[in-house]
Amino acid sequence: MAIKGRSAFAFEMIRKLGNQGRHSLPYRLQIRPKAELDMPFFDAKSSPTASRDNDENAVHQWWKEGVFYQVYPRSFQDSDGDGIGDIKGIEERLDYLKSLGITAIWISPFFKSPMKDFGYDVENHRAIDPIFGQINDFDSLIAQAHQRGIRILIDLVLSHTADTHPWFIESRASRQNPHSDCYVWANPKENGDPPNNWLSIFGGSAWTYEPQRGQYYLHNFLESQPDLNFHCPKVQQEALDIARWWLERGVDGFRLDTVNFYFHDRKLRDNPLASRPDDQVASADNPYSLQDHVYDKNRPQVCEFLSDLGQLLSEYPGAIALGEVGATEVRALELMNEYQQPGRLHLCYTFDLLSSQFSANHFRRILNRDANETDNVWRCLAFSNHDVQRTATRFNIHDDASQKIASISMAILLSLRGTPCIYQGEELGLTEAEIPFDKLVDPYGIAFWPKFKGRDGCRTPIPWTKSHPSAGFTQRGQTPWLPLATEHFGLSVDVQENDTESQLAETQSLIAMRLSHPAFYSEHIATLESPQDLLVFERGNGNTRVLCIFNLSGNSVPYRIPERYRQSRVLRQGGHISEDKVANQYRFDRWSWAIIETHYSAR
Repeated sequence: MAIKGRSAFAFEMIRKLGNQGRHSLPYRLQIRPKAELDMPFFDAKSSPTASRDNDENAVHQWWKEGVFYQVYPRSFQDSDGDGIGDIKGIEERLDYLKSLGITAIWISPFFKSPMKDFGYDVENHRAIDPIFGQINDFDSLIAQAHQRGIRILIDLVLSHTADTHPWFIESRASRQNPHSDCYVWANPKENGDPPNNWLSIFGGSAWTYEPQRGQYYLHNFLESQPDLNFHCPKVQQEALDIARWWLERGVDGFRLDTVNFYFHDRKLRDNPLASRPDDQVASADNPYSLQDHVYDKNRPQVCEFLSDLGQLLSEYPGAIALGEVGATEVRALELMNEYQQPGRLHLCYTFDLLSSQFSANHFRRILNRDANETDNVWRCLAFSNHDVQRTATRFNIHDDASQKIASISMAILLSLRGTPCIYQGEELGLTEAEIPFDKLVDPYGIAFWPKFKGRDGCRTPIPWTKSHPSAGFTQRGQTPWLPLATEHFGLSVDVQENDTESQLAETQSLIAMRLSHPAFYSEHIATLESPQDLLVFERGNGNTRVLCIFNLSGNSVPYRIPERYRQSRVLRQGGHISEDKVANQYRFDRWSWAIIETHYSAR
């Protein structure tokens, strides 16, 4: 049996070639021409700068065909030598991002902030924090990104502010002032206790007493992050005004932080006990996971506000909103369906791909579950972000080769239905950095150490240059805000750019494949029957189908490729795959994978 393309390609050569590293078939895989795979995603009509003025592009759903990339600015590139990444640093690395092939970047918060939660505690939504630069730096970044065909999404934090925000300073001072109702205030119980049993994700009660008012204020996160009262019309109008302000500056949309936290139950009813601990939003050892969060968040009024936001976005053709939905798996599915009704959000992402589960059974269950999603639901897919352990470590539950884990996880991410989002450093295969307790800065990790070591390990600086003392992240002699992991120097960009077998080269190749092949634009995805440790699914329809095969185990697994793919070619492959002629099947070595194009779509 052979899988053939236009020229003599034979899978039977795998056995003869043997295991030659991460890609064991460099001479026999008929990879589609690079010119076909590297076609620019944007043309003159669909470029970000033209999208606002082009009626045809106004309805073009570019976000369904792109690949997003998350930049955590503190750790991306430091341009001024203070040890902290900044906006100019992002601009300096735009050519790198363009070479990667991504179509949009989501930038984590850079607003003026006391930085107690590293930017997610906003003091002024219309100002750049000085550590990141100035507003003209951001304007330049927008212009330079658009010139390269890269769209910019910013992380809009609307559910809460910093306690140094002028509105909160006034609100906490008395019960009679213009902003007194802009935050969630409540009287103590008769015995002085907090109003109810709501908990903070970061530990303890979600309520803190303010003597000036004689009341408690709500904070779902840190005590220094008071929740805004979205039942107050002034708050909703300000949120929309902030969004408009940034749209006028040229941003292409927003990632909405904690979108399901916007509203609370006005009656302040206690949350009931969860039927089982929920480890999707908080770790199982966090008391937060013991409650069923029906009253402190997930309220129906969110939909009305999202409709107003959607109306605003419609004034800026091509602008989108991506919502973070932090809820249990079942509730998140319900909320996504509500939040993505026409005229609301364009995409949502949930936490079910951010767990440590990494098995064929896990993915099969998720894919079969999502096969029946309504047409309006479109997911943003991420295996990693600034809040979770890095993929190469989190998925490596058997302490296997982290490079193999990084390779197969990136291949899966870029093959699934939905819009993939790559967190900075994942394209390099970075592992989670071990940060000693005395070096921790994350308040979440400090509070729950050592059971939960926090988020600092996934936030360490990007290694750009192996020979540089700080890996090219900041100037010589300067100490980065978080220490670089020793093992990351060998995975630096300059090392991998010169290695055609590197994780960086593989990621570039996978992105090019995804952007050029119609199967990955399709909404169709279907799992196929396979051995337990193999994840096998089809993408696309008709003559443009693609077969994706992933061995999610540390064992060698045999598999007989379906008849319709036996006269085909391999688009991309990782690991070693050999042929068993007697059994008329192929053997996938541990963590190996292949993406095969049906011969009908071979050009």
